[in-house]
Amino acid sequence: MSALIESTRISVLDRSRTREGHDEPGALRDTVRLAQELESLGYHRFWVSEHHSVPGVAGSAPTVLAAAVAAATSTIRVGTGGVMLPNHQPLVVAEQFGVLESLFPGRIDMGLGRSVGFTDGIRKALGRDKKDAEDFGGQLEELLGWFDGLQTAHPQVHARPAEGLRVPPYLLATGEGAQIAAAAGLPLVIGDIRGRDRMLAAIDRYRADFRPSSWSDEPYVVIAGTVVAAATEQEARRLLVPEAWSMAYSRTHGVFPPLAPPERVEALAMTAREREVYESGLRGHVAGTEEQVTDALEAVIKDSAADEVLVTTSTYDRGALLDSFRRLARIAGLTSANA
Repeated sequence: MSALIESTRISVLDRSRTREGHDEPGALRDTVRLAQELESLGYHRFWVSEHHSVPGVAGSAPTVLAAAVAAATSTIRVGTGGVMLPNHQPLVVAEQFGVLESLFPGRIDMGLGRSVGFTDGIRKALGRDKKDAEDFGGQLEELLGWFDGLQTAHPQVHARPAEGLRVPPYLLATGEGAQIAAAAGLPLVIGDIRGRDRMLAAIDRYRADFRPSSWSDEPYVVIAGTVVAAATEQEARRLLVPEAWSMAYSRTHGVFPPLAPPERVEALAMTAREREVYESGLRGHVAGTEEQVTDALEAVIKDSAADEVLVTTSTYDRGALLDSFRRLARIAGLTSANA
């Protein structure tokens, strides 16, 4: 075990990835079960995501799913990674998190992103446009103002039951988004680990420009990415295969598909472009045996001085995924994993 890793919080973001041969409702139930398993292992927090009209992702309503996760657990922190604020009215987001915090006090996180639907059709269905992300800073200020009772856009309106509650906000960001987090005085969630130099540069700017706020006195950095631990390096690589192929297919065909079994992916006759993107998707992750993962994870934590690691691993084999999380819990010295 590494003292540096043991001193760093370890958390998980699950995107409710769908799998070939399994339906979307099952993916959501898998998410809830995974949260229960990770709570028993001692992980710090468990987040769910927001995606719309994506064949490979069932998680489209993060605050609803977060409520189910929180109801099925008792100690692990629960939140969103994240609610895409430009898709929603800030008042409604505040109300939803106010309800969550009221039902599960002291356990809810409000992870926020600045993306809008990724196709014209999805944006139209959401009633949004690309330009709606341009005023993210203003949307964020309004949202936080509903909790403080300090928003000025609608002076006769109050967010019930959010007003007066403290739900910790986190900003999911890369590049420019890190500057928004710094200016707002919010914790930063940044990925991915594979883009090491770009990630470190953004973190440095965030820390240099951070302005303390009522939400956070000092910078707080969460680095996000795939972490896979297995009995052998070859087994760890096979766990990366389904997600790497889904990403390669999405970038070459425009559709992000459900996860396929690794043996089917490895038997595919890929085009040269598919093969290039697929092989790229297998590189740069923190993956391998427990010893290899310990060394790689320690290096990225040391370089970034991160306060927390948010693991975003997805794979077809749910049993192997849970085994990887158990191994990571041992690496991190989580109390329940060593009981």
